[in-house]
Amino acid sequence: MGRDVECETLDQLLADVRGGESQVLVLRGEAGAGKSALLDHLVAKSSGCRVVAATGVRSEMELAFAAVHQLCVPMLDLLDSLPEPQHEALGTAFGMRAGPAPDQLLISLAVLNLLAQAADERPLVCVIDDAQWLDSASAQILTFVARRLKAESVACVFAVRDTGETDVLSGLPVLEVGGLRDTDARTLLSRVVAGPLDEEVRDRILFEARGNPLALLELPRTVPEGGFVAAPRWSLPDRLEDGFQRRLNDLPSDSLMVLLLAAAEPLGDPSLLRRAADVLGVDVTAADEADELIDFSDRVRFRHPLVRSAVYDSAAPRERRRAHRALAEATDAVTDSDRRAWHRAHGAAHPDEGIAAELERSAGRAQARGGLAAAAAFLERAAALTPDAGRQAERALDAARVKLLAGAPDSALKLLAAAESGPLSELQQANADLLRARLAYVTDRGRDAPPILVKAAQGFEPVDVRLSRATYLDAMSAAVFTGRLARPGGGTLEVAKAAGAAPRLPHPPRAPDLLLDGFVALFNEGYMAAAPILRRALAAFPDGTSADEELRWMWPACIAAVHTWDDDLWEALSGRFVELARGVGALSELPLALTMRAHLLLYTGDLAAAGALIDEAQAVIEVTGSSLAGYGAMTLAALRGREAEASALIETTTKDVTRRGEGIGITAAELATAVLGNGLGRYREAMIAARRGASHERDPGLANWAAVEFIEAATRSGKNEAAAGALHRISEVAAVSGTDWALGVEARSRALLADEEVAEPLYQESITRLGRTRIRPDLARAHLLYGEWLRRERRRAQARENLRTAFDLFTEIGMTAFADRAARELQATGETARKLAVEAAGPLTPQEAQIAKLARTGLTNKEIATRLFVSPRTVEYHLRKVFTKLGITSRHQLEDLL
Repeated sequence: MGRDVECETLDQLLADVRGGESQVLVLRGEAGAGKSALLDHLVAKSSGCRVVAATGVRSEMELAFAAVHQLCVPMLDLLDSLPEPQHEALGTAFGMRAGPAPDQLLISLAVLNLLAQAADERPLVCVIDDAQWLDSASAQILTFVARRLKAESVACVFAVRDTGETDVLSGLPVLEVGGLRDTDARTLLSRVVAGPLDEEVRDRILFEARGNPLALLELPRTVPEGGFVAAPRWSLPDRLEDGFQRRLNDLPSDSLMVLLLAAAEPLGDPSLLRRAADVLGVDVTAADEADELIDFSDRVRFRHPLVRSAVYDSAAPRERRRAHRALAEATDAVTDSDRRAWHRAHGAAHPDEGIAAELERSAGRAQARGGLAAAAAFLERAAALTPDAGRQAERALDAARVKLLAGAPDSALKLLAAAESGPLSELQQANADLLRARLAYVTDRGRDAPPILVKAAQGFEPVDVRLSRATYLDAMSAAVFTGRLARPGGGTLEVAKAAGAAPRLPHPPRAPDLLLDGFVALFNEGYMAAAPILRRALAAFPDGTSADEELRWMWPACIAAVHTWDDDLWEALSGRFVELARGVGALSELPLALTMRAHLLLYTGDLAAAGALIDEAQAVIEVTGSSLAGYGAMTLAALRGREAEASALIETTTKDVTRRGEGIGITAAELATAVLGNGLGRYREAMIAARRGASHERDPGLANWAAVEFIEAATRSGKNEAAAGALHRISEVAAVSGTDWALGVEARSRALLADEEVAEPLYQESITRLGRTRIRPDLARAHLLYGEWLRRERRRAQARENLRTAFDLFTEIGMTAFADRAARELQATGETARKLAVEAAGPLTPQEAQIAKLARTGLTNKEIATRLFVSPRTVEYHLRKVFTKLGITSRHQLEDLL
């Protein structure tokens, strides 16, 4: 009644889904507004569609995947159609198979593709009621799925109570379900009240109900004969719940106990409820007295969610514990051990080691299924029920660790404080320090992490030297990230000094030990001492380490390859980094791996492939909430010479990393500014930015590259003396490194400052050495600088040859600003460069361009869908639009146009 607009919206949504589109809608309103009735209307109108449903239940909010399991059970016959990693992840999450804990985003992608597969047969309508009570894992998964539906003929419609708290469904389309208009409210009230109603009382009910349909149904029951009681000062849901509680007061005790059992057990299984009632010696038919509040059919269901909360909240704590104990006894200890443990925990009045141990085992099973939120909840409850203070602190520490993994740093911090208030061993205290450092790294991108990691490493020294050194390497990595913005005690020099004084292992060092020794030498003694150790570490890597350990040390290993100017190792390690992150489902590490690989591709001149990885990294960041700055996009824009785009990204990145304390990002932004300036021929701007970047030796890799940019910009600005100082530094590094990359860049830089008779052989040496590497942009720049020098020497024919080579390389790579610079030099020799190709992808949307780039690399629709966290149907939808816009008919034609 009075919901014509809402019903039309839902009818149109169904029409769109039947037409091949996906639709998402959140019905939001206060308790009793009629959201469930609108969902019933949607289901009734869904003829020809497949309908699946789930309902959030408050008591199940800490049981991982409870709602997703409800939704997906009718479609599990399609599980075999999913790609194997997704198949295994979802099966493990639902407890259908044993296996390593799956990443939640892999589970999310599996659910997305399961819905897409189901919609291939006929349109699919997913109805999720009481979404405010979804377990956190289900809420995250369903939000992920809803945001990525596009062309799958799937509707996801949520009903959520407006509680004023943070909405996990934020960002999804919302239809506010408000109160009924006054005329409709009066009509509904007249239908509810059979007899005459005093006009003043009617107006009072209408005023209090504010158009809320449930209030219009329930408030008349609170009116005593002959008068009207003034409303107390509480919210409407509280008032409605109080009305239900008053009705409960008139029920016999056995009826109340059956209702309490039903309220405490959300499964709605009549046989389970009957067994629990038998445990208490209560006849389940006693609930017949309350048939207007609860429905006993094939599934036990309360007439309204407020009835469940009214029943549970009005019961005395002793009665609630009694109900949970009965439900635990009635629950099968083999087939549903976790739910049984949960009921036992809620039935306990005092600490109980047996129950705590059972909860701990449940936590292990939940974590094995990828249910980190559930595992953390079990551990937290186990800690509360542990009688021994030391064991309690240990369990609280475990709960804090899992809370952090589950993405709840605030809760983790509280549990960590609780653990530290109890007795901890030296090893446990060191683990607590390590956890506190990781919390700092998550919440503040590591500004506070290095000194805390050093403290943890020092705590491990007397009990586990190997773990101590591993933690020092973590501290070293965090300090490199923090760079110039380090807090006292957390800079690279301080961390290296602490690590250098730490005990060493008695056996020969492994690859991670050598990595640590190399970085310690780099900051304590300098590059000459560090380079040989870093080369030994890279030669030994991964040195028989497990996949998890290899992934843990891959970032510092890649950084070591960069420090040693070894492009072959950087290429191999960055590729392995991405392979590992994808292979083990470590999506929290994947943005860093993709960014590292993208930078290798940028330095080798494959800007198109780098752009695809940067786009993929951004997609991962969006779904994981990662805080990694946009280094790749910023560097890519600078290399391409896109001034407006690069400048905006440089400004945004600088602000972002400064706020988080990520000093390495400031150096990266200064380096990008210098590259952009040198490409555009704005040498003074480039010189200023490069000088700042090169001055921060806490970022030695980036600082050396900035020094190279400074030499070019300074010589072009007439600051040869300043350039000579930077050249001395680069020459020392190149001599120790000994790679063609380092020596080629050094020869090119030296040529800029050399006398006429020395410059030419240096330019030629640079071209020869860089030609033996995969670093094509530096090779192109060597040809450009040599060509510019030849033109000034009035050797036009040779100048044209080198400038043409530079122009062709820059054009092929996509470095437009440097290509323009080469073209201007060519024009000065009397030759006009051919017009640069115009990108064909101009009319494409960002997502269309992203998918087109990936398709160009030869990936299938399924592979593209997996990387971008969408369904294959969505990829197909976007590719059709790409082909239409570009006027092509096959993927092969993308090669020429993009």
